Amino acid sequence: MLGLRQPEIYGHTRLAEIQAMVEREAADLGITVDFRQSNHEGVLIDWIHEARTNADAIVINPGGLTHTSVALMDALAAAEKPVIELHLSNVHRREPFRHHSYVSLVATGVICGLGPHGYLLALRAATELVAPSPAAARDH
Repeated sequence: MLGLRQPEIYGHTRLAEIQAMVEREAADLGITVDFRQSNHEGVLIDWIHEARTNADAIVINPGGLTHTSVALMDALAAAEKPVIELHLSNVHRREPFRHHSYVSLVATGVICGLGPHGYLLALRAATELVAPSPAAARDH
């Protein structure tokens, strides 16, 4: 429903457009992405379990499950991968119940409020977490 539901909060960009942006950015970074979407908690958990062996990092926009799903949090913790939690809107400027995130308890980092551009930032952050740049490695 992205781009259709509450565009005043989530914008007019459709999910397919975000996917195309992410795939272009991934190509520029020389990495591959597996871009998926589901409204079903169990499907998301199965994909996270799959990512444990098939991915180097996880970027996730958990939507409403952010505030309710201990199971999603547990799956992300068990993945033992860098996790970037992503939200199109700034959840801290919204209803108080949105200020709590189970996912944040296990996320490496959180990006919120930057709209579709947040996906590109999350992708870059995840890439950096997996393979730090030579300059960053020298700084440590």
